[in-house]
Amino acid sequence: MTIAILVPEICVRNLQRTIPVNIVALEKFALKALRCCLRLRRPKSTELMKLGEIFVVLISDRRMASLHRRFLNQSGPTDVLTFQHGEIFISVETARRNARAFGNSLGRELRLCIVHGLLHLHGFDDQTEAGARKMKAAQEKILAALF
Repeated sequence: MTIAILVPEICVRNLQRTIPVNIVALEKFALKALRCCLRLRRPKSTELMKLGEIFVVLISDRRMASLHRRFLNQSGPTDVLTFQHGEIFISVETARRNARAFGNSLGRELRLCIVHGLLHLHGFDDQTEAGARKMKAAQEKILAALF
């Protein structure tokens, strides 16, 4: 018996105006990445399996630092924050800095952030060393499958 998996809608919105981003390409990638994530087996039901829609929101460092402080009590911006109701916030400025530091293009770094956020919604956690290793392996597997 085959079980049909419903794929949530995914929408990418650009709320920052500092760095040009190809939203259409990111949204197409996000849908493909979402389908890949849903094919990963998980021991129990995840938020990603239950959600009807997911929002990827591209924001500035200033807005990300505010979210980071408010929800994780940490100062400064981070690259990606994921909320269990289906919101993935990505700081484009931080992603650009990370891309330069790791020798990636901004596009690849943004795609990595999208996959990272989707994996968090799919029950992956990078708070431990073992969890971070599993999450990184899943990220690389998805990115390799899509490129």
